[in-house]
Amino acid sequence: MKRKSGWEIWDKKTQKRVFDFCEGYKDFLSKNKTERLFVAGALDKGKNHTIKPLDTCKKLKQGDIFYKVNKEKVLVMGRMGAKPLKDGCKFIVSHVDSPRLDLKTNPIYEDEDICLLKTYYYGGIKKYQWLTIPLAMYGTVVFKNGQKREIVIGEKETDPVFCITDLLPHLGKDQAKKTIEDGFPGENLNIIIGSIPLKGKEKEKTKENILKILEETCGIKEDDFISSEFQFVPAGKIRDAGIDKSMVLGYGQDDRVCAYTSMMAFFDTDKTPYTTFCVMVDQEEIGSRGATSAQSEFLKYVLEEVIEKAGGKPSDFRTVIQNSKAISADVDTVIDPNYKEVSDPRNTAKLGHGVVLTRITGGRGKGHSIEPSAEYIAYIRDIFDRDGVLWQPGEIGKIEQGGGGTIATYIARYNIDTIDCGTGVLSMHAPYELISKADVYSTYLAYKSFYSAKK
Repeated sequence: MKRKSGWEIWDKKTQKRVFDFCEGYKDFLSKNKTERLFVAGALDKGKNHTIKPLDTCKKLKQGDIFYKVNKEKVLVMGRMGAKPLKDGCKFIVSHVDSPRLDLKTNPIYEDEDICLLKTYYYGGIKKYQWLTIPLAMYGTVVFKNGQKREIVIGEKETDPVFCITDLLPHLGKDQAKKTIEDGFPGENLNIIIGSIPLKGKEKEKTKENILKILEETCGIKEDDFISSEFQFVPAGKIRDAGIDKSMVLGYGQDDRVCAYTSMMAFFDTDKTPYTTFCVMVDQEEIGSRGATSAQSEFLKYVLEEVIEKAGGKPSDFRTVIQNSKAISADVDTVIDPNYKEVSDPRNTAKLGHGVVLTRITGGRGKGHSIEPSAEYIAYIRDIFDRDGVLWQPGEIGKIEQGGGGTIATYIARYNIDTIDCGTGVLSMHAPYELISKADVYSTYLAYKSFYSAKK
């Protein structure tokens, strides 16, 4: 199945639309590097589209746009369509969490006159990739009185940044003999936060000085780390990549590229035939088990409320959900010319060749794959081709090389036809991931096609 790159197919006007769209994409992702910020940023964009809190809507009618937030980390946005809810809805579900470093509950300590922070790594990472790169600190601190403080350090040019040290090659003889897993233990991902001691103190002088600075500048004490969320992510903006500026390099594109494109498609698709939902969830990278994950009942509660406010009955839920269609909007891999041996070149997607339609996720005997029906794949193919969407089939890699799951499992369990469809990524889960602008724009067009389809 031979497919061409979007850059070969599109004229100059279309290519300009691609570049213009990705300017907004880069800006949004650069400013919204946590789940809380992404949800807040999406709602801020919604202000231009008269979106209202679902709680304030007494009745819902065609054209109404509404939203509901769960614990500041999950966002469900909906638009009432022309058809009755019993005819089904269209769901595009993505996740807005990305691999990162989180602080442990009791993180701050001193060693050899240096103050450090203990971390947990969040999601599947290659630990050595996080050494020596500049990191920014994002914190949400909730005090005992219920007050909340948001902290960001490391994104302004005048801000300090943070880092994790690596062993110099001159002393790395023993390290070089170890496996990657053994050579870079998770317990060594300790972030250096300061090195000036506090005069007049006898013990842990540097730690005491750092705690003093934190209290003066951020208003937090050591005990406040217990009820806080601190994330360390790569500092700096998302950048153009390549001399032709055809790509985007930056943090958090898995899976915020799909969240952003689905959000923009949702806002840009007016008068939809079916009621549409744009859903953003949390905790996908750690198994989707928490209250803000795809396994939470939150989406079900929202849909029940929508049915009621649209004049339906609770018993309508089953009919609505079984007649619905969904896209699990998550990234997939594209073939890497530096590591071709892990991919099947006949079945792996290519950079710049369009949004990736993934029939089978998982690995080793289709483990953790939902495998959508042939009928549903044909439906998706038909609407994409009719609307001129640049798309390609893909898979994550060779059968026994590895694999991975998505939130599709938790949508399909409601008996909703679901397929994985998203942007191809190089260096997935690295601090800086690489994506083609052609694929970003194609993903946006694919989601618009899905939302606007008349069947």
